[in-house]
Amino acid sequence: MADIKLFNIKGHVEELQSKQITLEKELQQLLEDNMNTFFGVTFLKSEYRITNGRMDSIGIDENNCPVIFEYKRSLNENVINQGLFYLDWLLDHKADFKLLVMEILGQEKAEAIDWSMPCVICVANDFTKFDEHAVNQMQRNIKLVKYKKFGDNLISLEYLNAPQVQPITFEDTPAKPVKKSNWKDKDFKQYFAEAGEKNQNLFYSVRDYVMSLGDDVSENQLKLYVAFKKVRNIVCAEVYQSYVCLHIRINPDSVELVQGFTEDVRNKGHWGTGDLRIYLKSVEDFEKAKALIDRAYNEN
Repeated sequence: MADIKLFNIKGHVEELQSKQITLEKELQQLLEDNMNTFFGVTFLKSEYRITNGRMDSIGIDENNCPVIFEYKRSLNENVINQGLFYLDWLLDHKADFKLLVMEILGQEKAEAIDWSMPCVICVANDFTKFDEHAVNQMQRNIKLVKYKKFGDNLISLEYLNAPQVQPITFEDTPAKPVKKSNWKDKDFKQYFAEAGEKNQNLFYSVRDYVMSLGDDVSENQLKLYVAFKKVRNIVCAEVYQSYVCLHIRINPDSVELVQGFTEDVRNKGHWGTGDLRIYLKSVEDFEKAKALIDRAYNEN
């Protein structure tokens, strides 16, 4: 894998030499103390004990999905397999995680947990090409993050992969809408199935465009919406019978709002993340939205 080189260009140009952090506690403490800044994850607990081991760190992300962190302390340590084991354990013990969230963040956050896309983040000074290949073959939400420290005050975190999940297809959704139910009981797939071919294709166009912006974008199909993310969500999409709704991570104050097309939702409850809402009712609306989607990608 290519190495990252960092240079100080103030005055005399010089290369900053990277060095490995002792992973026993120093890096783990740094990442736990700044987990939201580095990963967009709210830290819950360190050394979370389970029946057959303990997870290095555990948190919950902006989509209310559980996130497990494992730190590779030696070349031969297989943190990927460890992470998979812990992930399977967590899926079999959802009540334990809910209780942890309830104790730290409260009842409302615990009730909002989304099990659609739990994640394992493996952090190491280096990974082999076989590690990355193995993760890509697993088709599980596992992220490999390589760290380097430069001098005393700089650290880099390089995401080596962007996990991809199986895309939604027409075959995944029922040919006819399921019997009418309260809107609160519906999930994304049901809304998608009831949206009709026009808005389904409009969503596909959005997805293809966002995913084409870079290899660092991943698609997370959650219970109530689809999130496209780098480190954090950049675009969240919902599909309805009348329109496709996007929530974009852009400051609404920096956009000239157009009634019926864009809206400031900072003070309005909504699914997904992002303070700017965009309503797409046609291909022309999608073409207008591309510039805002580009901004969300480039600014986050």
